[in-house]
Amino acid sequence: MNIALSLLHALKAHGAREIFGIPGDFALPFFRIVEESGVLPLYTLSHEPGIGFAADAAARFNGALGVAAVTYGAGALNMVNPVAGAYAERSPLVVISGAPGAAEVRSGMLLHHQVKTTDSQFAIYREITCAQTRLDDPATAPAEIARVLGACREQSRPVLIEVPRDAVALPCAPVRPAAPAAYDREAVEACAGEILARLAAAARPTLLVDIEVRRYGLEARVAELAHRLAIPVVTTFMGRGLLAEAAVPVAGTYLGVAGEPAVTALVEDSDCLLMLGVLLSDTNFGVSGRQIDLRKAVYAADRQVQIGFHHYPDLPLGALVEALLALVSDLDPPEPRLR
Repeated sequence: MNIALSLLHALKAHGAREIFGIPGDFALPFFRIVEESGVLPLYTLSHEPGIGFAADAAARFNGALGVAAVTYGAGALNMVNPVAGAYAERSPLVVISGAPGAAEVRSGMLLHHQVKTTDSQFAIYREITCAQTRLDDPATAPAEIARVLGACREQSRPVLIEVPRDAVALPCAPVRPAAPAAYDREAVEACAGEILARLAAAARPTLLVDIEVRRYGLEARVAELAHRLAIPVVTTFMGRGLLAEAAVPVAGTYLGVAGEPAVTALVEDSDCLLMLGVLLSDTNFGVSGRQIDLRKAVYAADRQVQIGFHHYPDLPLGALVEALLALVSDLDPPEPRLR
C-alpha cells in the first residue's frame, strides 16, 4: 500500500464511483497508479473546466463524492470556476492535484506552472474549498485523507488534496474512516422541541426546502416529516424538483413576484417559515416582494439553526430532521393546513 492507493481506496469507501481527470507532468505518477490499480475507473476529457463540471455533476447525480484529478498549477487553477460553483451550491467535490516534489521546492528555482510561490495554488483553493491537505508525509497521510474526505461529506463542499509527485508511491497505511463530527444531542432535542412548539402556535406555518435536503440524502425523511406536520410545502428556485417523487403535495416553487401569487403568499405571509437546507441567496430570494422576516422563521442550514434570536451551532440537518420525526412519529397526521 502506498499514498496513492490509500487515497484511492478511501475515495471508494466514501462512495466515489469514478475519477475524471487530465494527466499532466506533476500528476503523472498518480495517474499511472490510478490506471494500473483499477480501484476506480478513469475518464479523461480535454479541458480542466470540463473535468470540474463533470465531477461536480457526478457528485450531484450520485449523491456521493465526485473526484477530479489534474496537474499542478495550469490544471488546478483552470478549475477554479467549477470548484467555486460547487462550493456555492454545496456539492461534495474532491480535487486531487499533483504537486512539485520536495527537492524541486527546495531548489529555489521558479517551477513551471508556479504562480507566486509553490504554495500559491494551495492558498487560492483555501477560498473555494472547506478543507485542504498536502500528502507529503506517509506517517500523517492516512489521518489527513480521513479528515479531508470526512469534511467533504459532512459539509457537502469541495476539498483539495495535493499529492507531490515524489510522495505518490511512498509506503503508507490504509485509511481509517474519521469519526463523524460531534454534536450535542441534547441541543438537537431542545431545538426540535422549540421548532415544534413554534409550528403548533402558528396560524400560517410553511415548510420551505432547498438543496441541502438533496445533498445530504434527506428527501425521504423530509417527505415523511412534511406528511406528519401536514403544513404547506414549497421549494426554492435552487431546490425545484425536491420531493417530486414523494407522496407529499408540493404547493410549488417560490419565485417571489415572478411566481404564482398563492405560492408566494405561503412563504411571505407565513408566521412560522420552517426553512430546511435553504440557501439565503439572491437566486432564491432576489425577486421577493418583501424582505422575509427571519425573526418569524426557523432557518436550518450549514450545520446551524436559527430560531428567532436563538442560535444552535454545530447541528447537522440530518440530526435535526430525525429529532423532529422522533417527536411527531407517534402522532396521527393532522388534516393538511392548506390555504
